[in-house]
Amino acid sequence: MIRVLAIDDEAPIRRLLRISLESHGFQIFEAATAEDGLQMVLGTKPDAILLDLNLPDRDGREVLRSLREWSKVPVIVLSVRNAEEDIVEMLNAGADDYVVKPFNTAELQARIGVALRHHAPEPLDPVFVSGPLSVDVTTRLVTVGGEERKLTPTEYAILRLLVRNAGKVLTHQQILRDVWGPNVESDSGNLRVYITQLRRKIEAEPARPRILLTEPGVGYRLKIL
Repeated sequence: MIRVLAIDDEAPIRRLLRISLESHGFQIFEAATAEDGLQMVLGTKPDAILLDLNLPDRDGREVLRSLREWSKVPVIVLSVRNAEEDIVEMLNAGADDYVVKPFNTAELQARIGVALRHHAPEPLDPVFVSGPLSVDVTTRLVTVGGEERKLTPTEYAILRLLVRNAGKVLTHQQILRDVWGPNVESDSGNLRVYITQLRRKIEAEPARPRILLTEPGVGYRLKIL
């Protein structure tokens, strides 16, 4: 049974989460404050955490920073804050996803599933498949509809990073830091050029991508079809 800890000071939200998730086989633990939530992480060892930002004793940002000092448990932020800067900040701080309230419970369950798959051990010979796209990360072979696509080293590095995080939104800064190194200067324009080149090679209609999606103002996501 998948254990989910909901850290949210709104009782109606916790009740909604409990009813909707327990009906699909999840085990739910609840905390109304940051301190209680951090203690329950130790006690319950959840598989995923749903974290509100507006907590009565500490800001959710502080909770996430504290968690990431000692835990890699998947964290999905649930918040009424929908500003791009808030979303980017939390993803860069280590959140696995960001869901704006009010939310669709079915979509939230799907996002929990994606976060759990992202943290699952990688198979020895992983082959990622999304629709016509296939990426064999052991041989670096990329095919679309069975036809090989030749990628430059940088294009492949970006695609490999997106494959490792399939279904998860990666911010511009996360991609730049991982592909070009920790000291790279922010250059989302250069990244856009590479994304455009990648889409020409892996998308049937690059102008209307179905696999390599843009999250406006935030970054990119590789969709699992």
